[in-house]
Amino acid sequence: MTTNGEAATGGETDAGDAAARGRTAAQEWTATRERTVARERTAAQEQTAGQTPDVQPYYAQAAEALAERYESLRFETVHRNFLPLLPAAPARVADIGAGTGRDAAALAALGHEVTAVEPVPELRRVARRLHPSPAIRWLADSLPALPRLDGAAGTFDAILLSAVWMHLDAPDRPAAMRRLHTLLAPGGRLLISLRHGPPPEDRRMYDIPAPETVTLATRHGLRPLQETTGTDHLGRDAVHWSSLAFEKERA
Repeated sequence: MTTNGEAATGGETDAGDAAARGRTAAQEWTATRERTVARERTAAQEQTAGQTPDVQPYYAQAAEALAERYESLRFETVHRNFLPLLPAAPARVADIGAGTGRDAAALAALGHEVTAVEPVPELRRVARRLHPSPAIRWLADSLPALPRLDGAAGTFDAILLSAVWMHLDAPDRPAAMRRLHTLLAPGGRLLISLRHGPPPEDRRMYDIPAPETVTLATRHGLRPLQETTGTDHLGRDAVHWSSLAFEKERA
């Protein structure tokens, strides 16, 4: 037989246990929620890693279609004017704005150590799937500053910008050229392809005259090596291209 005091104590114990269980469940739910939020935050950070605020959504949305288009053309066809200017392998080469990885993979196959810089995560994922080469290091970064290449001054024997310079507006171009000069090793070469023709309406793009780019490169210590023109390999009548090559002064 229990006393009223014992009954009250038992009731308080049961209530305390229930409260403790409730607190534990709440704590577990909170911890689970915090882990979920942390994972979502990490995924979002990875999604936008290396992107500048003005990275154009077109390239993320059209990544698969662009892969089909870009990969339909061979590196040797698109860049035949650059082939004689590439350094002897093995060399350190940066492909800035590497897109779906066609050019980076071709450079790696030639025996080069390639840093492929691409700010759009969707394009990087496609590129890694299509070109899983151990000779390619993928990096989320973008012009004009290329901050994730910090410490790479004087590193590269060649830098390729294929259909990239045309996305930089006028105020960003001097800083971008200065940064590219810094990244090149003495005697290193900068290879730029410029698109000419009406810019598409679904992205920011500029028809930059080749002489303007030559003048800017020269002002930043890059000696012009070659300037050629060619038709569009995708068959667009209103589009044509310039291929510009420069060399950094030797120490």
